[in-house]
Amino acid sequence: MTTTITLEGADQRSPGVTAPEGFRASGVTAGLKASGRPDLALVVNDGPLQVGAAVFTTNRVVGHPVTWSRQAVADGVVSAVVLNSGGANVCTGPEGFLDVHRTAETVGAALGVSPGDVVVCSTGLIGERLPIETLLAGVEPARDALSTTGGPAAATAIMTTDTVAKTADMTVPGDDGVWHVGGMAKGAGMLAPGLATMLCVITTDAVVDAATADAALRTATRQTFDRVDSDGCMSTSDTVVLLASGASGVAPDPAAFAAAVTAVAAQLARQLVADAEGATHDIAITVAGAQTQDAALAVARAVSRSNLFKAAIYGNDPNWGRILASVGTVPEEVAAFDPAELDVSINGVMICRAGGAHAPRTDVRLAGQREVHVLVDLHAGDEVVTLWTNDLTHAYVTENSEYST
Repeated sequence: MTTTITLEGADQRSPGVTAPEGFRASGVTAGLKASGRPDLALVVNDGPLQVGAAVFTTNRVVGHPVTWSRQAVADGVVSAVVLNSGGANVCTGPEGFLDVHRTAETVGAALGVSPGDVVVCSTGLIGERLPIETLLAGVEPARDALSTTGGPAAATAIMTTDTVAKTADMTVPGDDGVWHVGGMAKGAGMLAPGLATMLCVITTDAVVDAATADAALRTATRQTFDRVDSDGCMSTSDTVVLLASGASGVAPDPAAFAAAVTAVAAQLARQLVADAEGATHDIAITVAGAQTQDAALAVARAVSRSNLFKAAIYGNDPNWGRILASVGTVPEEVAAFDPAELDVSINGVMICRAGGAHAPRTDVRLAGQREVHVLVDLHAGDEVVTLWTNDLTHAYVTENSEYST
């Protein structure tokens, strides 16, 4: 599932993280996965700039890679990102942190960069140590496989329960020249907000400093990844990294840069929802008429986390009562509204008006529709927010009940 956003007059490039100039990537099989599938990825910034910014999970139980990477990115310099699937390296004691340190040192030595400028990301089962010698043995092959067209291979190597690799890229022409943004992400479950919602690397060849990169990334994550709430479960390993090489020589306006990063992040976030574990419907929950963005988001999140609502959508049942029941759980001090004024529409059919039944439920078509659009109007203000989630299916339960076995 590769999405390329190309503006008129722009050139076509390699997909994903190697779309921008100044980047190489690879994805190889180190042997971490019993399946024998690719499980180790490298993304390298060849410069001339080596600017980095990142956001991480807000879960208080975090993986050792997150602890390491928070420090690595603190100075705004990142030379490379190494990512493995097949093990999260979370709750593995002091030895687990040593494994991260050794990984960064091995990558740094292989690339001739400082270990302190290497971001480490891991995804997989919590509570079990990685076979670190196996991982480290895969670093040299990953380095040797680095290519300016290696983005798709890297995106494949970070997959866990994902069924497809997720990449996006954007070419932006301007008065001063052309620049690019590219990205890859993994995630099909545990998609709940916390600054980031999965592993993601975004690259750009624009000339930006660390402060501009950080501001753009935080703007992007707030508007995209933070508005994906698949199952209400927050990962311990969520990381979104933005790397800037400056290789295009073009220094865009900060607002234009943030808009491009947001556009690529939005494409990746949408792909996460489309690949959510076992999902048969992708659900856009739009809350309109709120007093504030935060209020609208709180209401949307309450609906997205209702298993009753999500199960109803799986059964093609437009049960608006479950939606109103979820909206009503939001405290008044968080979101002001009058329950007697609430409207609910599903796929364009207003089935609840002024807090009561309106059009017949049978007017709503859900069967055979992958996308479901829910609109809740609070009639309390002018703010509007859209959050994406998915239905709750038998396949989701099966996937997650058998995950560690």
